[in-house]
Amino acid sequence: MKQIKKALLAAVAALGVAGSAVQAQDATLRFSWWGGGERHESTLKAIQLFESKNPGIKVKAEYMGFAGYLERLTTQIAGGSEPDIMQINWAWLSMFSRNGDGLYDLNQQKASLALNQFSEEELKMGVVKGRLNALPVSYTARVFVWNKAAWDRAGLPLPTTWDQLFASGAAFKQKLGDKAYAIDGEAYDMLLLSHAYVQQKYGQPYIHPSEPKVAMTPQAALDWVKTYKRLSAEHTAVPLPLRASLGGAEKPTEQQPDWVSGNWAGNYTWDSVLRLRASTLNKDQKLDIGEFLMLPGAKASGVFGRPSLMFAVSKNSKHPAAAAKLLNFLLTDPEAARVLGLSRGVPASDSQFHTLVKENRIEPTELKAYLQIKKLKDAGQIQLPSPLLEHARVHKFLREVFESVSYNKVSDEDAARRLVEEGNSMLRRIR
Repeated sequence: MKQIKKALLAAVAALGVAGSAVQAQDATLRFSWWGGGERHESTLKAIQLFESKNPGIKVKAEYMGFAGYLERLTTQIAGGSEPDIMQINWAWLSMFSRNGDGLYDLNQQKASLALNQFSEEELKMGVVKGRLNALPVSYTARVFVWNKAAWDRAGLPLPTTWDQLFASGAAFKQKLGDKAYAIDGEAYDMLLLSHAYVQQKYGQPYIHPSEPKVAMTPQAALDWVKTYKRLSAEHTAVPLPLRASLGGAEKPTEQQPDWVSGNWAGNYTWDSVLRLRASTLNKDQKLDIGEFLMLPGAKASGVFGRPSLMFAVSKNSKHPAAAAKLLNFLLTDPEAARVLGLSRGVPASDSQFHTLVKENRIEPTELKAYLQIKKLKDAGQIQLPSPLLEHARVHKFLREVFESVSYNKVSDEDAARRLVEEGNSMLRRIR
């Protein structure tokens, strides 16, 4: 009888251990991201694939468009109710984890993460105060994308120098008419284009890369304003007031009829949106990636590059090991790469990048842009900008200043003064 009793107790104990093991493996994860239809659809399929490979883990998808995403996530983090895994912008690290303790330290899950799939520089982009707060999904930088057919119609070669770009405006107007411009971009695009020119000339970005202060001298800031005005004054870039009259100043380039027909012959944009830009062109147009324009003896490249998107884990997650497992799958698994494609840009991890290249999933223009950026990055010519440059308040401030310049509501000197004086005051408050 005692032996039977012992056997029963042992069986119960074994069941208890087995039950605990099952419970430890079971997890329901919340995963949030923003995007469009393609990203939503591919991510949901990737989640299904992950769940089939990990039957103890369920993933609850929380997705939406970009509008309102930051506000919702900020509120959730403030209340400690954020999702387990979050898609974030790189610049948000300074908001959510200023000292590195606002998000989970992924170093604690190294065994579950194939960190060797990322370069040392890419991993550094997610480190705050020694803690690995996020991993890069992809890397993006600004490139010059040209409609070669339009340049051919104007009888001009694709520009390889700043002087050629500025001179092209008059040629486009003379040969193709008033509606023809060499380059288009939303307000922020043109703001960054002129910033690249000035950074090359003076060696200074607008915001210091590691301190909350304006790095530009008053003279450089004035040159920034003048270069911005020169782009539209010389008929090189589509003026902001004209864009506003055509359905809104921030209307995407690919939705502009003059881009579709080839009247607007170029764009200064992220390499991650090249497929969008090409998607609406009529059959007579042909996109190509141009050289990144450099001043002779430039003191800095002026190339603006940073992780396009990052994945982070909540410090409040009850299942960090399971979250790390999902992260690793989405970021490094070749099967996940086939499902996700380029819905978040060219993958940062080696395994996923090579999978897509091998299977010809990356368009020639996208691959050309990627290799151009990689060459500059590997040569140390792309410096990570201050995350404050993409802070919402800084964005709003810069847009306000340069919109005033576009509509001639402020003198060049007053605009430059605002950029330096008001910029410094705002940066001190933000930090």
